[in-house]
Amino acid sequence: MPDTTAKKILVVEDEPDVMTYLVTFFKVNGFDVLIATDGKTGFEIAKSDHPDLISLDITMPKESGVRMYRNLHDEPSTKDIPVIIITGVSSEFKGFIESRKQVNPPAGYFEKPIDREAVLARIKEILN
Repeated sequence: MPDTTAKKILVVEDEPDVMTYLVTFFKVNGFDVLIATDGKTGFEIAKSDHPDLISLDITMPKESGVRMYRNLHDEPSTKDIPVIIITGVSSEFKGFIESRKQVNPPAGYFEKPIDREAVLARIKEILN
């Protein structure tokens, strides 16, 4: 098993139960975890802490995941951070995001409830 101890994941999620679930899931699998409950705070944390990966919800208060995703790609210091989207929004939205010419598609897209093994496998693939 690859060493993931130093890898840092920023979880941007507004639902407390889902946040708790994801934080626990990532910590149990050896990752350090940062948290934000909206896109605005998540973007600021991404700029200051430079996580290795961002887990991003789409629908959130203050600033949506879509806006944060766009901001990440517009900011030179965060544009190369891989983003996986974990959302309750249907996979049709994935096509919308991937069709946008301004930004690269996300490194992964998972609908809630997530397939934990698939998410973990994709994260390990991205970070190794």
